[in-house]
Amino acid sequence: MFVDEVKLKIIAGRGGNGRASFFPNRKGPNGGDGGNGGSVYIGIDKQMSNLNKYSGVSQFVGNEGVLGGPNKRHGSHGEDLTIFVPVGTTVIDIETKQKSELTEQNPRILICRGGNGGRGNDSFKSATNQTPKNATPGLPGQVRGVHLIQKLIADYGLIGIPNTGKSTLLNELTASKAITANYAFTTLEPNLGVYEKKVIADIPGLIEGASAGKGLGIKFLKHIEKVKLLIHCISSESKDVVKDFETVMNELILYNSVVAKKDMIVLLTKIDLVSEEEAKEKLKELKKVAAKLYPISVVDPKSIETLKKLL
Repeated sequence: MFVDEVKLKIIAGRGGNGRASFFPNRKGPNGGDGGNGGSVYIGIDKQMSNLNKYSGVSQFVGNEGVLGGPNKRHGSHGEDLTIFVPVGTTVIDIETKQKSELTEQNPRILICRGGNGGRGNDSFKSATNQTPKNATPGLPGQVRGVHLIQKLIADYGLIGIPNTGKSTLLNELTASKAITANYAFTTLEPNLGVYEKKVIADIPGLIEGASAGKGLGIKFLKHIEKVKLLIHCISSESKDVVKDFETVMNELILYNSVVAKKDMIVLLTKIDLVSEEEAKEKLKELKKVAAKLYPISVVDPKSIETLKKLL
């Protein structure tokens, strides 16, 4: 299962308590300060492709600082904790709504600072109080709720209603092994492939109402926010290719008008499954709404080569 959003409660480490102790025969205090609690960071791991490892995880707690020692020894600080996420993950503070995006240029951010360690009784010694007995407890670390949202970093995004041949095309262009079927089937999660060092993302099929939460579309629309080029696939088997095109475009506009304005090429797919006359008629219809239009079939090497040159 592909997990691209999780909510976590993050608690930084509590500071260690200060120690109240004395040299032998009570010749003076020697209790050391407690160590600071460990802070919690979120950082990128380039090998991670999703947030699956955090499915079912609700919180992370940082490491506590160590109790102060005798002979004025300070307790050790709690080790910092880093929660790793894929490149392109957005971190949203649930309370303040502040956003931070983790990229290769911004690979690690502090989420919660550890609590300060308590003071040992040696630090309370003064001219008027030579044998203080009090020490203070360590302070709790910061607590924050965060919403992690992963956005795929891809150069090209394959979009279209279900069963337009996107996954098959991805498999043809790359070493991807996305599941395909010859019926009205839609991918249940984004698939990625690499062609000529460029990442192609196959976005699950959009349907009318996706931007309002219908079907799977809204869950994955965010994954095309960063792509440079949209590859809009429309099946030659469709009874109304213009309606299919406009359905997807309307959902993009409703979701994010900026995404709808991205560079786009339109592919009339599966042209081997209809007659030559029918393919020509549907190309003619699509030319009324699509500027950059190309017919394609995965069993036609010439059309695949044309697409590769475009990419």
